[in-house]
Amino acid sequence: MTTATTAPARRAADTGPRARFTDLLAAEWIKLWSLRSTPWTYLITALVVIAFNVGTAYDHYTYWYESDERGRTGFVADGMPLLDAFTTNAGMLLALATGAIGAVAVTAEYGSGLIRTTFTAVPARRSVMAAKAAVLASVMTVFGAAVAGTSFWLTQAILSARDAGVPLGHPGALRVVVASALLAPVAALTGLALGTLVRHGAGSVVTSVVVLLLLPMVIDDRRYAAAVLDHALPLSAWTRLTDVRHLPVPFPWTDAGAWTVYAVWAAAAAAVAVTAVHRRDQ
Repeated sequence: MTTATTAPARRAADTGPRARFTDLLAAEWIKLWSLRSTPWTYLITALVVIAFNVGTAYDHYTYWYESDERGRTGFVADGMPLLDAFTTNAGMLLALATGAIGAVAVTAEYGSGLIRTTFTAVPARRSVMAAKAAVLASVMTVFGAAVAGTSFWLTQAILSARDAGVPLGHPGALRVVVASALLAPVAALTGLALGTLVRHGAGSVVTSVVVLLLLPMVIDDRRYAAAVLDHALPLSAWTRLTDVRHLPVPFPWTDAGAWTVYAVWAAAAAAVAVTAVHRRDQ
């Protein structure tokens, strides 16, 4: 009797409707924006990053006449308008903030226990994490594009008052904007992968700071092995793509290599986030 009565029920449960990937995307979108702090986090990050860039451009605008004639005439030729469009401090802050956002996107669910409910409702853990990675990457790409585009427009508008601004069609300008925009999703996916592995909010954020920010700062690229490691880091790739001066370095590398680093980090981080949850208890 027990077998006869439970078998139909089990078959009914097995043949029930399964969540489509579009449903998982919608669920992750809702979870992403369900916290009140999410819009404020994005807004504050955008304002601070843009403020770094605008502040640098305004400083050049204000003290323009303190430069000699050679400095003023060579300002555009030396690539300074593009350095103001997205400064090193702004790039570091963007990587730091978006990496933390990516880590919290998954550790918040582990901390609240919501991840157990999610995986109970949708046993296909890989599909859940794939949807989370897709939503995070999409949002961060739009966010990065908005920040980079706004920074470029404002900084060049300020410098144009001194006839020192450049258009988007200027050599290297589009590369600076695109590289700065894509730094956001690359760093966010890296934070997501680290959050999936560490599963602790503070620990994941600290680890993302070490990987995204501290390693490029402490590595001495004057040795070949160290230079190879430095070139393999996302922030170093961003620096290579946005520094249009092409200053001599002991071990130079190409734009294609820097774009490859971006792609490898994004793909590898997404793969880690998707696969790490498959066999681990929640």
